[in-house]
Amino acid sequence: MSTEDHPAKRMKMDEKVIGTHNGTFHCDEALAVFLLKRTTAYANAGIKRTRDPAVLNTCDIVVDVGGVYDEKTQRFDHHQRGFEEVFGHGFETKLSSAGLVYKHFGKEIIANRLQVSQDDPKIETLWLKLYKEFIEAIDAIDNGISQYPTDLKPRYRISTDVSSRVGHFNPAWNEKFDAETVDAKFLQASAMVGTEFLDRLDYYANAWLPARSLVLEGLEKRKEVDASGRIILFEQFAPWKACHTLHAYIEHLFELEATLRIPDEEKPIYVLYPDETASNWRIQAVPVAPESFESRKALPEQWRGMRDDALSQLSGVDGCIFVHASGFIGGNKTKKGVMRMANLALKM
Repeated sequence: MSTEDHPAKRMKMDEKVIGTHNGTFHCDEALAVFLLKRTTAYANAGIKRTRDPAVLNTCDIVVDVGGVYDEKTQRFDHHQRGFEEVFGHGFETKLSSAGLVYKHFGKEIIANRLQVSQDDPKIETLWLKLYKEFIEAIDAIDNGISQYPTDLKPRYRISTDVSSRVGHFNPAWNEKFDAETVDAKFLQASAMVGTEFLDRLDYYANAWLPARSLVLEGLEKRKEVDASGRIILFEQFAPWKACHTLHAYIEHLFELEATLRIPDEEKPIYVLYPDETASNWRIQAVPVAPESFESRKALPEQWRGMRDDALSQLSGVDGCIFVHASGFIGGNKTKKGVMRMANLALKM
């Protein structure tokens, strides 16, 4: 069977075959098979779901079954005793079949999707990003690795993660569980998780990564804005705020600061940018860490919670709109005004 063909159809004798186990399926092999179908070698391969060693031995590549991990023979199981393979590059989670396939074929899959060479510098960046944001959790869940200490009782259940949703494709106990039915369900699950992988890849390639370039440009030009280097100016809304969460762009900033080895005394304190309508401007304090609500230097305490003319009179800056009660963000009607707010705040 193949991801395009009905499972009952016979495979051509000359096509390559991807082998995996039959019966109940999980997210890792569902994604592993989808990923392999995005490689040049296995794009047209059929799929055989079985636990029969004799049949598996006829397959060109086998994932999540067989008790062997050997790249040379294209065997990618993770259940065998002594298996401790990790992704590397700072990641320490034991790999599942999804992580194994992604480790060995991920760069090719990304390059094929983007239609660029594997030598393109952005391939490495995206390869690591997709592992961190998408693959690692699948590896951990399949290997039974808790996200937090097991002595902590969860406050609520999560059954909507992608691993759970793949599991939901398996037939219920009182539904048909013949091979044809389960194989068809497997293909549906594989397509679902694979589509989500490609969606994340497209986002990181087409939105997240270009924003990184804009954040880098802002960092490199920050001393043209203010000699201290403590203010970043963006001329457009997108790089700092236009994403699923603000966290993605803060993450860029912190990673780039480390890459550029910016000393603490020159790291940005405030980021300036036009708002969604580009008719007003914002000043935002940089947090002390990507996950933190604490700012490196919040806007002055005496400005916090003030608005409009009262804030302009207090600060001595025309066109003020507001400063949040916590001091992490403020607004002004003009670029000149928000720049003046930043200059004053640095000295207060």
